[in-house]
Amino acid sequence: MTLGSDRGANHPCPQCGRLCKPHDYQEFTWRHLNFFQHHCYLTARVPRVDCPDHGTRRVTVPWARPGSSFTLLFEQVVMTLAREMPAATIASFVGTTDKRLWRVINHYVAQAMRRIDLSALEAFGLDETACQRGHRYVTVFIDLGREERPVVFATEGKGKETVKRFRNHLRSHGGHPERVLEVVSDMSGSFVAAVKEHFPQAEVTVDWFHVVQLFTMAVDAVRKAEARERALPAGTRWGVLKGRETAKTQTQTEALQELEKEAFATGVAYRIKEQLRWIRRAETSQAARWRSTNFLNYVRDKVEGEPLLSPVAKAIRTFEKHLERILARWRSWHTNARLEGLNGLFQAARARGYRNVANFITMIYLIAAPIGELINK
Repeated sequence: MTLGSDRGANHPCPQCGRLCKPHDYQEFTWRHLNFFQHHCYLTARVPRVDCPDHGTRRVTVPWARPGSSFTLLFEQVVMTLAREMPAATIASFVGTTDKRLWRVINHYVAQAMRRIDLSALEAFGLDETACQRGHRYVTVFIDLGREERPVVFATEGKGKETVKRFRNHLRSHGGHPERVLEVVSDMSGSFVAAVKEHFPQAEVTVDWFHVVQLFTMAVDAVRKAEARERALPAGTRWGVLKGRETAKTQTQTEALQELEKEAFATGVAYRIKEQLRWIRRAETSQAARWRSTNFLNYVRDKVEGEPLLSPVAKAIRTFEKHLERILARWRSWHTNARLEGLNGLFQAARARGYRNVANFITMIYLIAAPIGELINK
């Protein structure tokens, strides 16, 4: 389809809207929605106008955004599909390359993220999620005050620098770092130090999920070390990684019974991990503190002088170091449970395959950021 303008017609300056005479014309082509099974293209000679105030400028056409080779209707379909399927699948469906589609998706998501208002943010959670092989991560920040679609920032890397970037992002979207009163995170020393530096009024709460994760990883390290020295019962791996209340196979149940009966180090580590449930069930902060103190006294005696239990000893020291931040959860309404759940969605999205980290961050925003209409109708 070819479009044109009347001979001698004036056109609006794209900056001020003043009607001006055309300076020259250049032909452009845009991919449009298919006509039945056939590809459809719009072609037009687009003028440049001579504006007395702004010089020679290319006229903006109403059916496409500047710089795009697709019509707005085509891009609207792409953005609707982008929430539901991989870009490569969309590219195959519409008959173009995923690289060209990523330019469209990144443009509209970035534009929507620039409109986010963070002036009411008072508490946030953060956690890293793997983005590529080779220990590459993206740190995700959520507004703990948002019930739905809580992700407000994501950036490549992990550690102290990511918190500084979020502080700058918060300021640029109307937020105030000094008004942030709580931050929920794991026990990363770099995260804790960065929060103290950039959000001085905030109290750090260690999410209970990360406490359990800390000891679960320690149990698995003990299991691997002990397996190099002696044969472990069949079913040990998943038997000790699952919680006591989680359904187990008969083999896994029998493995746990044998570990305890034969005094395996892995069995000792597993029982220590399960003792955390006693702390978790405390109804008040004072009760949790008393139980934590008794827990520490009990487990120190169990791991002392046992080389195989050194991963558990390290976990105990970390628990003790962050005890005040762990106990803060009994005073808090916030957890990172939603973020942990979202991480599963992010990793499912990552499994689709992306060209780079920027595209992965774009998908995180599409999945969980508070962005609604991506193209203004």
